[in-house]
Amino acid sequence: MTYSVFIDGAAGTTGLEIADRLSNRSEFNLTQLPDAKRKDTSARREAINDSDFVILCLPDEAAREAVSLVGNDQTRVIDASSAHRIAPDWVFGFAEFRHGQRERIAGARFVSNPGCYPTGFLGLVNPLIASGLLPTDWPYTVNAVSGYSGGGKALIERFEREPDIGFRGYGLALDHKHMPEMKRHAGLTHDVIFAPSVVRAYRGMIVEVPLNLAAMDVAAKAGDLLDALRLHYEGSPIVGVHDGTGLDELLLSENDPATDRLELHVCGEATGDHVRLVAKLDNLGKGAAGSTVQDLNIMAGLDETLGLRL
Repeated sequence: MTYSVFIDGAAGTTGLEIADRLSNRSEFNLTQLPDAKRKDTSARREAINDSDFVILCLPDEAAREAVSLVGNDQTRVIDASSAHRIAPDWVFGFAEFRHGQRERIAGARFVSNPGCYPTGFLGLVNPLIASGLLPTDWPYTVNAVSGYSGGGKALIERFEREPDIGFRGYGLALDHKHMPEMKRHAGLTHDVIFAPSVVRAYRGMIVEVPLNLAAMDVAAKAGDLLDALRLHYEGSPIVGVHDGTGLDELLLSENDPATDRLELHVCGEATGDHVRLVAKLDNLGKGAAGSTVQDLNIMAGLDETLGLRL
C-alpha cells in the first residue's frame, strides 16, 4: 500500500531532512506544492485534506492554523513544532520513552513529536522516574549544547556571517518553550532549570542531567541507574545505553554525520552518588526528522527503522 504524505513547511530545515529520508521510499508518495503556493491557504487546505498523512514543519502558530484546516476524519497529522506537545488530545511521539507509547502512536490520529532537548532529557530521566529510582519532586537541572541548525535558517545565517562567534548561551530568562514539555512528560512537580546553548557545529547535541543521589535521598547508585536504562532500552535498534565510567570526553564536530540514533551515557562510579546522565543525539535526526519518520512508519504499520540513518 502507498500512502500520500504532505509536508507543510517542506522548505525549512526539518522539512528538507524529512523529505530526504522519504525520497526513495516506495511506501510513500510525497505531495509537493510549487513555491508560489507554499503559503497559499487554499492550496494548503487542499493538500492537507487530500493526504493520508500530514507532517507539520512550521512555527507554532502556523502549525495550529494547519490543524484547523483539516476538514475530514481521516487525515492523520504529525506535528514537528512545539504547538501540541502538551496538548491533551495529542499523543507524544517518543516511542521509546514509556512502555506502551509505541502502541499509542500506532493508533493515534494526532501525534506531536518531542523537541530535541526534551528527547535527551526524557530519554535519560523518564525511565528512571517510572522505575522509582528517581523522584518526581526534585528540581532537575538540564545543561545542553546544540548545533546551530537547531535554530533554523535565521540562526544558521547568523553563525555563517559571524564566524568569530563559537558559543551562544540563551534561554537566560528561564522561559524556554521546551520546559513545560520536560515537566509534563516526566511527571515532575517542579520546573526544570534549563541551560541551553548553541555551538559552532552544524548538527549534533549533548544533553546532561547532573545528579547528587545522596542529596536526593534515594537508595539508588550510579550502577542502578545504568542497569535500569539498559533494561528499559534492551533490544532497541535506535537507543544505545553506555557505561560512561572512564569516558574522557564527548565531542561535537562541525562535520558530524547525520544520525537518527540516541546514545545515553551514565557517568559515575557504579557505587557512587555523583552521576552525570548524558545524552548525545543529532538535533536534526532523533531530535527532529528522524523521530518524525519513525512515528510515520509506526502509524503506517511499517518497520519503524525504515528510512532511518542508524
